[in-house]
Amino acid sequence: MGFFGRLFKRKQRETGHEDDWEQIVYARDEVDFSNAEQRNIYITNCLEQIAEATKEMNLLSGEYSLVTSYLTDIEEIEALPEDEREDLDGIARRLQALETEREKYREKKNRMNDADYYSIRKQEDEVEQGIQKIKREEQYNTLIKQDLKRLDRERHAYTYRRDELDTMQLNLRGMALIFLAALFLCLIMLAILQFGFGMNTYVGYIVTILAGAIAVTVLCVKYTDANKERVRVENTVNKLIQLQNKVKIRYVNNVNLLEYLYMKYNTDSGERLEKLWTAYQQEKEERKQFAEAEAKTEYYSRQLVDKLSNYRVAVPSRWIQQTRALLDKREMVEIRHDLILRRQALRKQMDYNKNVADTAQNEIMEVAAQYPAYAKEIMSMVDGYQI
Repeated sequence: MGFFGRLFKRKQRETGHEDDWEQIVYARDEVDFSNAEQRNIYITNCLEQIAEATKEMNLLSGEYSLVTSYLTDIEEIEALPEDEREDLDGIARRLQALETEREKYREKKNRMNDADYYSIRKQEDEVEQGIQKIKREEQYNTLIKQDLKRLDRERHAYTYRRDELDTMQLNLRGMALIFLAALFLCLIMLAILQFGFGMNTYVGYIVTILAGAIAVTVLCVKYTDANKERVRVENTVNKLIQLQNKVKIRYVNNVNLLEYLYMKYNTDSGERLEKLWTAYQQEKEERKQFAEAEAKTEYYSRQLVDKLSNYRVAVPSRWIQQTRALLDKREMVEIRHDLILRRQALRKQMDYNKNVADTAQNEIMEVAAQYPAYAKEIMSMVDGYQI
């Protein structure tokens, strides 16, 4: 154990209980006061105890005075005449009602966040017009998409019909070649029968030529009709492509305009912007009411302070947050009870520190009396110590 530890022993060494830790024991017998170093250390430690206790007492006395003044204020308020108390309670009721209103606003769920609120506020004068414009362009965008889909279906239908006609014309050309080849073969066979076997094939020639002529005629008519229809289909496809191009230009311009409007109003749809606008109007009204409540609260707070200042109330401003206690006697009783307990606790701490300071001071005086040879030096240390 060091020298400092030997100077001020704690009773827990003897008892081991925390209740005894606050009891300081002076071990003067273990100090050699003829030794200047030990003597100075002992006196200095006593002075440090006085300084620490004095510092604590200063802090505690300020809090003690505050608590006492609070209790005095309560007594002063409760002693007010009935008519004066009615005026005071009237102001307190207004303040309490305003606080309830403000608290209701603070605790409201799903409030509009500040980013959205101030974003709408910056363009408040043109938001409604922007909503209408965005919705109009969104509807136009839907119509354009429908037109593009319809035109695309029609173009594919006509393109399919053109392919069918191309296939039909190819088949008709093949059939024509087949019929011509069959006609040629029939004529050769008839010629062989006529000149080789001496048969009369006059009727055969007529039937063959007539059948071939009819078949070729039918094929030519169908081919011509298919070709006319193909030309018409091709023209229709070209018109549809041109019409699609025009609609696509409108679509691109519409999309670019919508992107600009979305960026301008910081939204992704007219529906969302409309919801934000509705929420903004409600939030604006609530914030206005909250601001009015704040202004009224400040007004009635000044009235309350002015009213209490007319009486012997030490700190009128602290009653602004205690309007419930002014209106409810039970609340006031609880506050008084709490303050009394606090003051008792402060008094206990102050008494303890005063006892520490007095004990340390008495210890110094006893040492000076017991060792008169060093009394002047000890008193010089006391006078020179900054407490």
